[in-house]
Parts: sequence; structure tokens; C-alpha cells
Amino acid sequence: MNRMDVLPASSAPAPTNALTPRRRWAALAVLTLAVTLLAIDGTVLALAVPSLTTALEPSHTQLLWIGDIYSFALAGLLVTMGNVADRVGRRRLLLVGSVAFGVSSAIAAFAPTAELLIAARALLGVSGATIMPSTLSIVRNLFEDPRQRTRAIAIWSAGATAGAALGPLVGGTLLEHFWWGSVFLINIPVMIAVVGLGLWLLPESRNPVKPPVDWFSAALSLLAIVPLVYAIKHTVSAGFDAQSAAAVGIGALAAVLFVRRQRRLTHPLLDVALFRDPAFSGAIAAAGTAIFAFSGLLFFFSQYLQLVRDLSPLRAGLVELPTTAASIVVVALVAWLVRRLGAGRAAALGLATAAVGLLLLALVLNRDGYVGVIVAMAIIGLGVGVAMTLANDTVVTAAPRERAGAAASVAETTYELGLALGIAVLGSVQALVYERGLDLPSGTPDQVGEAAGESLAVLRREFGGEASAHAAVDAAQRAFASGVGTTIGIASVLVLVAAVLAWRLIPSPRGEGAHGDEAA
Repeated sequence: MNRMDVLPASSAPAPTNALTPRRRWAALAVLTLAVTLLAIDGTVLALAVPSLTTALEPSHTQLLWIGDIYSFALAGLLVTMGNVADRVGRRRLLLVGSVAFGVSSAIAAFAPTAELLIAARALLGVSGATIMPSTLSIVRNLFEDPRQRTRAIAIWSAGATAGAALGPLVGGTLLEHFWWGSVFLINIPVMIAVVGLGLWLLPESRNPVKPPVDWFSAALSLLAIVPLVYAIKHTVSAGFDAQSAAAVGIGALAAVLFVRRQRRLTHPLLDVALFRDPAFSGAIAAAGTAIFAFSGLLFFFSQYLQLVRDLSPLRAGLVELPTTAASIVVVALVAWLVRRLGAGRAAALGLATAAVGLLLLALVLNRDGYVGVIVAMAIIGLGVGVAMTLANDTVVTAAPRERAGAAASVAETTYELGLALGIAVLGSVQALVYERGLDLPSGTPDQVGEAAGESLAVLRREFGGEASAHAAVDAAQRAFASGVGTTIGIASVLVLVAAVLAWRLIPSPRGEGAHGDEAA
């Protein structure tokens, strides 16, 4: 065995071209494991809400904070942590964040009060913000060969997709046998593995210049993003009101001040000049639009399987699993597609393929059986895998290697904002179609009608087992399915828009030099 395969990575940055191929791919496995766990953690909590509500008895406001504080901290700190990683070392920040994530998970798992659980969720968001941009920027620096890097980012992206799909499976299995805290406790052994293997396998990389982190810019970025995310989430739960407007105003003002400050700084937190690069801005625009559209599928389709098709969380997760399987196939296809079509056209083809899958899903949504649904999910997974791989690859290679952390943080922030905004807007559309399509039979008891008017989930929770509510449940299920079908149809159109953006904005050089900035 080569000596580089067994020696721990030193704390000082080492040239990644000194690493053996085996060491590189083993390091990628560690990074993929970390991002897979983060994706699982982002989807698993929703399943535990009923049992933790019974155990901790949180107020309605506390329950909202338990769900929201993680995304506030995560989205608000991604840009800052990407820059900190470039300065102090991406490996170092990743390992510190992983330790903090494990400790925060233990606190959350055994939290005796809602207040402590909220605090633990906030710490999980801060820790996640240190991990996410570090993983992608380390991938950027591990693989200098463009074709290998594209394949590596495909594997990294497949890990994120797999985590989102595995969340309901893992959560459903755990909650069938253990208490609600088990959905947090599973993080600990995984993070121990990430830290142990990371100390051994991951090389250090950082910006050799070590520019200072402008903390005033960091505060402005937090003040720009968090109020916007709050406004989106508040609008979903309470409608657009004065609070929403105030939050949007604060976020917009902070964003303007942030951009102006970045243009004046010698070492900006975010190099806004990157957005003048068609490849960078095109990838961000296409990815943001696509994530906005796919959020409806991620959020509402799982509810449809459980509330309309009466599947358990575990079985619903199995139906969605083909998305993950197809994203793994991307690893073998993506480099060939780039050589044949170029990055922009290949990403556009992936998005167009996903749009076809969404249209197929809308058509087979109310048919018996699951064959059509499974085929549609596989087509969507294949298209999304290609598009997100190439968008991430384009973003991190558009910036210099020493600024990879900052570039990766922009990609991750785009994902978080697109997801939140998509759930808010498409959720409003789904709720509107449900409300207008809800046609309860005459003679429905008033209490049943009120529950149905609130949501299908409330109706099934409060009256699902009562014979007098069966007709109302059937009507509500039809209305909910109609809303989901409409949302998926809108999503397919938006994904086609993203395909056009990718085709027009992301350059498409073909052949051996089509992968990026370095020579193969």
C-alpha cells in the first residue's frame, strides 16, 4: 500500500496532486457521507413532530420555531462560513462543525423542554452551515482533472439526493421502534465516522492569502437572508401581512447595503463580480429556478402518498426511492454528456428530462398502481441529477480555487432560498386549489367541515376513523390530489424555464476541454 494511503492528513495545506487516486475517492466518500446525513436531517424532523409534541407539549409558536430555527441559522450563515473555511481551512472547519453537529444532536435528542430543543436546533443550523460549503469546496480542490471533478460532484450530488429520499425511510423506521429523539441520535455515529475518517483522509486546503473576514458584511448577509426566509415561512403559515412586509423590507435594505459594501472592499465576503460571468450567473439562475420548482415535489408529493394513497412514511419513502437510484446512474453518464453537448446544453437536457418526468407524474397521479409513479420519479431523478451536478460544477469552477468555499456557499444559499420560496409560493397555490376544489357532501357535520376546510391532515387526524367523516375525507382527498397535480404541472413549466436559462446562459464548449478551467 502506498504511504499516502495510510498517513493522516497534516494540518497544513498540502498540494492535492500529491494524493493517490485511492485517497481522493476515499476522501470523497467521507464528504458524501457528511452531505447525505445533512440531507436526511433536513427531512426527518417532520415525521417526529406528532410524538415530540406529545412529549414536550410545545406551544404553537414554539413548534414553529423548532421547525424554522434550523433553516434560519443555516441559510443565514452559509456565505459567512464559506469565507471562514477559505481562511482557516476547509478541512478544519468541516471537522469542527461535524463535532458541533454531533453534540447538538445529542442535546436535541434528550431535550426535556421545547426551549432547549429550539436552542439545539439553532446549533444544528450553525453547525450545518460550516459543513455544507466545506464539503463542496473540498471536492473542488481534491479533483483537478475536470472530468474526474464532474464525476465527483455527481457522486456528491447523488448523496444529497439520496439523503432527502432516505429521510422518510430512516425516520419512519426509527419512529416505529423508538422515541422521537432517535431521529437526532442517529447523527452521532455518522459524525463520529466523518471526524475519524476525515482526520485520516481529508487534505487541508485554504486560501493562501488568508484575507480577513469582514464581520460587518457577515452581519449584513445574515440580516439580508434571515428576514427573507422568515417572511416566506410567515406568509405560508399566516398569510402576507405587516410582519411579512417589514421582514422583506429589512432583508431588501440589508441586501442592498451588502452588495454596495462588497463592491468597495479589497477582500469582499462575496465577489459580486462573479455574477457578471455568464457561466456562474446562468448556473445560479437555472439551479434556483429548478429548486423552486422541485420543492413542491419534495414537500407535497410525500404528503400526497401518505394522506391520499394511505401509505406509511416508510412505504412512501420506498415509492420515492427511484429518484435516488436514477441520480446514481448520473455518475456514469454526466462526463459523456458534457463531452458530447457541453455543460450548458447537457444541464438544459437534464432539466427538460425532469420536466417530462413531472408531466408524466401529473398524468398518472390519480391512476391505480404505482408503476407510472415509479417511472416518473426515475425520470425526474435522472434529469435533476444531471442538471444539479453541472450547475454545482459550473459554480465552484467559475471562482478561483482559493475562493472555492465562498463560491460553494452561494450555491448552497441558492438551494436554501429556492426551497423556502418554492414551498411558500407553490404551497399557496396548492392550498388555493384545495380550498376551491373542496366539495363536501350535504349533511357533513359542522366540526368535520371546519377540519376539512383547515387541511386534509387535520381532517384525517381528528375524524379519520369516524364513519360520519368518510365521505368528507374522500372529497378532501380528491381536492388535495387536484392541488398536488396542479402544483406539479406548474413545476414542470418552471423547470422548462430553467432549461432555457441553462441553454442560453451556461457556455457549452464540447470535447475534451469542455469540463472547466483546467486542462484535463
